[in-house]
Amino acid sequence: MSQNLRHIACLDDEADILMIAQLALETIGGYQVSVFNCVNSALDGLAACAPDVLLLDYMMPDMNGPAVLKAIQSDAALAHIPVIFMTANAFPPDEAHFLGLGAIGVIAKPFDPLTLPDEVCRIWTDWGSRAG
Repeated sequence: MSQNLRHIACLDDEADILMIAQLALETIGGYQVSVFNCVNSALDGLAACAPDVLLLDYMMPDMNGPAVLKAIQSDAALAHIPVIFMTANAFPPDEAHFLGLGAIGVIAKPFDPLTLPDEVCRIWTDWGSRAG
């Protein structure tokens, strides 16, 4: 993949998770970060902010991660955005299921803020090398 990872969007219903992820990704990783705390604002805002990748919470009250991923995949303006699930259910069988849905990776919650930028970059790079 020739494109460098510069802009990461995060969708999570928990404000503290968003704050920690944003702080880690901006401060440690040097990335531009857009945050969304509800599905509707994310689906409305993702096309405008044009992130390189979306970190997507798996369990949210209004719509779960797989339903959000399906909505993104079916929207021509969003379908190009790769998705990384963030979940407490990051066990190998679950991870295989998430990848089967179309996610490019899975990050376990709770995540380590100090290693989050490297973990996102590793998933992005691995996906880019598979995508060609």
